[in-house]
Amino acid sequence: MVALIVILVIIVVIALAFAASYNRFIAQRNAVQSAWADVDTELKRRYDLVPNLVATVQGYAAHERGVFEEVARARSAAQAAQGPAQASATEGPFVQALGRLFAVAENYPELKANQNFLQLQATLADTEDRIQASRRVYNSNVQDFNRRIQAFPSNLIAGMFHFTPAEFFHIDEAQRAVVEQAPRVDFSGMYAGPQGAPAAPAATGSSVPPPPEPPPAAS
Repeated sequence: MVALIVILVIIVVIALAFAASYNRFIAQRNAVQSAWADVDTELKRRYDLVPNLVATVQGYAAHERGVFEEVARARSAAQAAQGPAQASATEGPFVQALGRLFAVAENYPELKANQNFLQLQATLADTEDRIQASRRVYNSNVQDFNRRIQAFPSNLIAGMFHFTPAEFFHIDEAQRAVVEQAPRVDFSGMYAGPQGAPAAPAATGSSVPPPPEPPPAAS
């Protein structure tokens, strides 16, 4: 009789541990999904800012068509990304394209003083900070979730109920190296500055040329 009670107690303890482990997996998976929703919201907020930013720069540098087209392509690819893995793949080219757009803006002092442009810069910087904060929370949740999937004995529960590792949101090292060389915008620190000053586009030169001097008055 005592042996039977002991066995029943062991079974109950195992069942409770089993249920607790399963419920924890569910909670962690939900936390990962919720954290990714926060990242996705901030990414979409940034994508929505880009058309206004491009339109403002076009008002001063309409001839920089190649840069504007590059930003549009990168934005479209980023918006079409599904899930963290695809978003990671498109993040590098998108930030690189934004860096080139701001490099164009650096050649136009009047544009850099434009209130609309300054407001867009500030909003974009704030959004970038939000993205980075949300990304850290998301990746932390993914790390904890994936660690439990691989650890014993929780990996047994993961295998039985088909819990699979979640995807991290990151930039590939090859892309990160390119992004870190993008021109830095003075307002935020969104882009890591280059070791040397970026080359100015051939079509625009390094600055806006001064207006011609007026002809001397006729005597």
